[in-house]
Amino acid sequence: MEHTEITFSKFGKSFQEGLVQLIIEQRTFADQIEEVLDIEFLEFKYLRTLIKKIFEYKEKYKIHPSYQNLVTIFKTELDGESEILRNQMKEYVVRISKAQVDGEEYIKDTALDFCKKQKLKEAMMKSIGLLQQSSFDEISSVINNALKLGSDNDYGYEWIKDFEERFQIKARNPISTGWPEVDRICKKGLGKGELGVVIAPTGVGKSMVLTHLGAAAIKNGKSVVHYTLELMDTVIAGRYDSCVTGIELNDLMDKKDEIYENIKDISGQLIVKEYPAKRATVKTLKNHLEKIVKKGNDIDMIIVDYADLLRPTVNYKEKRTELESIYEELRSLAYDFACPIWTASQTNRGGLDAEVITMSSISEAFSKCFVADFIFSVSRTMIDKAKNSGRIFVAKNRNGPDGIVFPIFMDTSAVKIKVMPENKSAMNGQVTMAKSKQLLREKYKEYINGKNGSNVT
Repeated sequence: MEHTEITFSKFGKSFQEGLVQLIIEQRTFADQIEEVLDIEFLEFKYLRTLIKKIFEYKEKYKIHPSYQNLVTIFKTELDGESEILRNQMKEYVVRISKAQVDGEEYIKDTALDFCKKQKLKEAMMKSIGLLQQSSFDEISSVINNALKLGSDNDYGYEWIKDFEERFQIKARNPISTGWPEVDRICKKGLGKGELGVVIAPTGVGKSMVLTHLGAAAIKNGKSVVHYTLELMDTVIAGRYDSCVTGIELNDLMDKKDEIYENIKDISGQLIVKEYPAKRATVKTLKNHLEKIVKKGNDIDMIIVDYADLLRPTVNYKEKRTELESIYEELRSLAYDFACPIWTASQTNRGGLDAEVITMSSISEAFSKCFVADFIFSVSRTMIDKAKNSGRIFVAKNRNGPDGIVFPIFMDTSAVKIKVMPENKSAMNGQVTMAKSKQLLREKYKEYINGKNGSNVT
């Protein structure tokens, strides 16, 4: 077979570099394509040499090499190669170690298809000679063996073969919550593939908290897709305006030009998509996200406001089972798009007047807690609302400590939320309903008087 005529040249250099990167990074794919890959299919000598060394290493040590192992290979096994080739290989490995492969599935599928076809052609050419000898059983064996090559052979994580993978630092790429106190305990924020849940009773400000989390991301240059199932998309976008600029919600319409001047140079991107409650499923969101990606847009964070208002993909008899399936699908969605997802959940009645809301107050499906990676509750009594205060309670944290109560400042008029240092002192006790009403009257006295033209009693 003329190797010079059969190469990956028509797919381009970036395709071939991406293919080699996937072979380096994914042991199961490397095992699969090794059965059918002729290294001469690669146009560039530095890629051919690198792949040859990787396969030799795998054969000798029975483990898949890491990037650190490649450095050792460069030092000990390239003495006979030219300095130009060694530099090309080193430059390539350094470059890909800091980048992700674009179009991973396309490269894998295309390369496997190309290589398997070449193996099948070889088998068919061999069969022509066997046909003249009437070796029909051998022909059948040759063709069948060729068809089996390059098939999926992923048995899972293998203890010896994947030894090096256990010692590689996995990049979570966390996105800050915008609260240093919270970032400190969850390793700098919510990471890719992770699900965060905000728990609060109605009227406390779940949507405000989700807006704050999204705003913190876009201010750090991230691309956020915010799904709203309860409020209009323009209302949510207005809350982002207020959160980012500090302008109160009631003043937004009068300060249009000022808002634009403040947000026009922000490097992050925001897409707000509105769906009616109980109309969209997680599959609906996935289809929408895939369209965004196809247009060349990045997705760094997804916000679903809120998951309890999604419709289950499959109908179940019990509501708790439906909710459980929704949260499981959201966790899978975070994995598929390699980004964090924040959502919110409503508490049951037991959380309405609680000073600290625990996971026992989650409405309907306690199994939501098992799926999520990070859960915190927001509680605000009547007196808290009067004082723009409240508490968040870290109920679950896969990446650090939990069971921590943080006092917060929360001004819903401007979507302004701050988390103060951990409050280790005991709670000061319950405040009477009468006292709470009095403080609320004092806080909103001027506003109500202006509306009604009468004194508040």
